[in-house]
Amino acid sequence: MAFHEVRFPTSLSFGALGGPERRTEIVTLANGFEERNSPWSESRRRYDAGLGLRSLDDVETLLAFFEARAGQLHGFRWKDWADHRSAPASRPVGAGDQFLGTGDGVQTDFALRKAYVSGAQTHFRDIAKPVEGSVRVAVGGAEQSAGWQVMPERGMVVFAAPPPAGAPVTAGFLFDVPVRFGTDRIEVSMATFNAGELPRVPVVEIRL
Repeated sequence: MAFHEVRFPTSLSFGALGGPERRTEIVTLANGFEERNSPWSESRRRYDAGLGLRSLDDVETLLAFFEARAGQLHGFRWKDWADHRSAPASRPVGAGDQFLGTGDGVQTDFALRKAYVSGAQTHFRDIAKPVEGSVRVAVGGAEQSAGWQVMPERGMVVFAAPPPAGAPVTAGFLFDVPVRFGTDRIEVSMATFNAGELPRVPVVEIRL
């Protein structure tokens, strides 16, 4: 499967509807109790890009992007306006936002991730598509301006020399969601579009 390192137009994704989806298998027992299980360790996000269309120019932009991706064939980047930062919305991104791991004097590669915390529960989400130029890194609480590079295609921070043993490695960043179109067909009627009825354009997250 090919992936195009291009972002869906943010002017269209801003009005999109969507978010994370989980898959839970529920079996109700004879006594009324339930057994619940999930085959997914991670959420999968879905969106409807059609809701971001506001003009005929937007329709043309969407159709051009769809054709360039060959429908569902090629993946692309998507900005989820509700969740695209390592820091809370109330403060700027900083190098200490997310804990990536602890140095051991040997490891040089640290995967970007984001923690979702609720009470005593913490879920870590792997970040595969950081926004190039947005990543900030700190070792032992001190921001590092050099000595590392980020692989924006796979969400990895690579140090030239391993962080010292016991030093926490943290990072701050913006990120996109790797997605594809959820259909090979887009149907647009200008009569209904002008009347306020928008076409449905499903977009679904992909695993990399």
